[in-house]
Amino acid sequence: MNSGRVNPNQTLEKQGIKGLGGVHYNQLEPALIEAAISRGEGKLGLGGAFLVSTGQFTGRSPKDKHVVRTPSVENTIWWENNTPMSVKGFDALRADMLKHMKGRDYFVQDLFAGADPDHRLDVRVIAEMAWHGLFIRHMLRRPDSTELDSFVPEWTIINCPSFKADPKRHDCRSDTVIALNFDSKEILIANTAYAGENKKSVFTLLNYILPDKGIMPMHCSANHAVGNPNDTAVFFGLSGTGKTTLSADPSRILIGDDEHGWSDEGIFNFEGGCYAKTINLSAEAEPEIYATTHKFGTVIENMVFDPETLELDFRDSSLTENMRCAYPLDYISNASKTGMGGRPKNVILLTCDAYGVLPPIARLSPAQAMYHFLSGFTSKTPGTERGVVEPTPTFSTCFGAPFMPRRPEVYGKLLQQHIAKTGAACWLVNTGWTGGAFGTGKRMPIRATRALLTAALNGSLATGEFRKDPNFGFDVPVSVPGVDDLLLDPRRTWAKGDAYDAQATKLVQMFADNFGQYIAHIDADVKAAAIG
Repeated sequence: MNSGRVNPNQTLEKQGIKGLGGVHYNQLEPALIEAAISRGEGKLGLGGAFLVSTGQFTGRSPKDKHVVRTPSVENTIWWENNTPMSVKGFDALRADMLKHMKGRDYFVQDLFAGADPDHRLDVRVIAEMAWHGLFIRHMLRRPDSTELDSFVPEWTIINCPSFKADPKRHDCRSDTVIALNFDSKEILIANTAYAGENKKSVFTLLNYILPDKGIMPMHCSANHAVGNPNDTAVFFGLSGTGKTTLSADPSRILIGDDEHGWSDEGIFNFEGGCYAKTINLSAEAEPEIYATTHKFGTVIENMVFDPETLELDFRDSSLTENMRCAYPLDYISNASKTGMGGRPKNVILLTCDAYGVLPPIARLSPAQAMYHFLSGFTSKTPGTERGVVEPTPTFSTCFGAPFMPRRPEVYGKLLQQHIAKTGAACWLVNTGWTGGAFGTGKRMPIRATRALLTAALNGSLATGEFRKDPNFGFDVPVSVPGVDDLLLDPRRTWAKGDAYDAQATKLVQMFADNFGQYIAHIDADVKAAAIG
C-alpha cells in the first residue's frame, strides 16, 4: 500500500526497494504525528508538540560512522578521521537491511538540502519511524507540490533503528552503523533512534560535495541585520557553544542555527529548521526558542515530563544533558523566509573553554582566525556524544571534525579565500567558564556575551580600546558598555593570578602541540600566528 504525493517515476519500487508493507510518501505533520502516536512511538504534548525518547542512544555515535572505500573517493577522503568500510561490507549491509525491512511500513520524505536552488541537494529519507519523518521534515527544506511531482532523489538515506549490524559480515565496528557510499549515493543508518544522525549525515554529504564548487560548507549559525541581508554574520561552533542561542537575536533576522554554505554570492542555510538544546532553557533568557517547545509538531527529544500535566522539566537531565527540540524555522518570528543572506561582514568563532583561560571576546587577524579555525578548540559538553559526562577540553578542527570527510586544510583554505574577498571582521567568543576552570569557576553570563556580540556586529566594538593578550596575541577590548570590565580580563576573575597563569601556560601548550599536524599544509602568515 502506497500513500502520499510522489513523482510516479521515483517510487521506492523504481529504486529497486521492493516488498515493503505500507509506504507513506511525503505525509504532512498531522499525519506523521497521528501515525507516530498510533504506533506507540511517543506522546502528544502541550500545544501539540511530540514527546519522544530515543532509548539507548541519546547522542551521535561518531565512532560507528563509516565511509565506503571506493576508487572515486580514495584520494579525497580524510581517512584518519573517517573509518573506512569495504564495498563488500556495504553491499551485505544493504542487502540484509532490505531483507529485514520487508513487510514493514516506512515513511518517505523527499526534501531539499540547501536554500540556494543553484546548490541544493535533493535527498530522499526512508524512515522506519514516523517521528523521524517528522523530524527530518523540519530539519531539511520542503518542496512545494509542483516540485514534488518532478522530484528526483540524488541521495537516499535508509534509517532502520530495529536492524542490528554484524561487524564481521558488514565490516563495521559494532551493531550500530552509519555508512556513507559516495558511489551508490546512499546512507544506511541502523540500530540507533537518535534523530540527529539523519541531519548530520546530510551535513557530511554537503561537506564533501560543495568544496569542489568553491563553496565553503560551515558548521555555523547565521543571521543578518533587519532590512539589510548584506549585513550578515556567521557563528562557528560545536554543539553546546551557543550557535542556536546566540544567532536567535530578536534584533536581527535568523538565517539558520547550524549548517550553512558560503558561496561567492553569499550565505545560504542547508536546513529548514532548528535542533536546539533545551537543558535549562527558560522563557526569560530565550523566549522564542522556549515557545517552540509548546507548538504543534515540534519534536521534543529525550526530555523528562510530568505524566499527568505533560509539563516539561527543563532542568532534569536524568535521560541526557543532550535533550533537544526540533522545529521549523518559521516558528521563530524573525527567521528569514529565504534562508539566504549576503557575504558575511563578521565571522565569529565560538568556543566553550572549560579551562577558564580565554576572554569572553577577542578580535582576530585573518591569520589568527585561520589558526583558531583549524585548531577548533572547545569543550565537549555532556550528552552530545555517548560517554561524555562532564565538559571535556578538545580540539575539533574547523569546529566540526566529526562531519569533515575532507582534510581540514581544504575547508581552511576556502575560509581564507572568502575572508580575503570580503574583508570580514573576525572574532573569538568564549561561552565557557570564567573565574576558574570547570568545577571552580562559573559559566560565562549570557547577557554579557550578547552585549559583546551586539557591539561587535554594530561596529562599535572595533572603535574601542584594546589590549594585547599575553598568551595568545589577539586583541581584547578593555571596556565595553554594559559589561563588567573585570570579565574582560580573565586573569583578574580568578582568586589567584598564579593559578590562572599556570592554567594558561597549559592551554597554550595544548594549542601548540595540536597545531603541529597542520604546519606542513598552511601558509606562512598562519604559521606566524601559531603559538609556540
